[in-house]
Amino acid sequence: MAQASAAVEKIVQFPIRRAMRPIDLVHLAKQCLGDEHLEYEILRLFDTTMQTYFNRLVLSMGTAELAMNLHSIKGAASGVGAWTIAELAKTAEADMQAGRDVSPELVADLGLAVEEVHTFIERMLSNEPA
Repeated sequence: MAQASAAVEKIVQFPIRRAMRPIDLVHLAKQCLGDEHLEYEILRLFDTTMQTYFNRLVLSMGTAELAMNLHSIKGAASGVGAWTIAELAKTAEADMQAGRDVSPELVADLGLAVEEVHTFIERMLSNEPA
């Protein structure tokens, strides 16, 4: 019984992590040197870029094309602080470099992350100051 109790105590001691936003707004602000209007413009461009490259990723016809689209997604996501997208693309790139196929589940997860960011950006843009 004492062993089970010790295990429970260890689980309770883990810090509770907050859910993070799909885009790290502090990172974005630093990238834009605090220019709020530039942040909104970057968000618009990033949203279009993600939609374009994700669609190209889904339609990729070979490993070179797949790798290029993943790399573009990873780079753009890292630039604005869309860490989940960047990490998923990085994982897919690592799979390819190791000679493994990119799993359909990973592509689906990437698609969900892109959609989550799209929704977040829409909400941000609806509050854009004049």
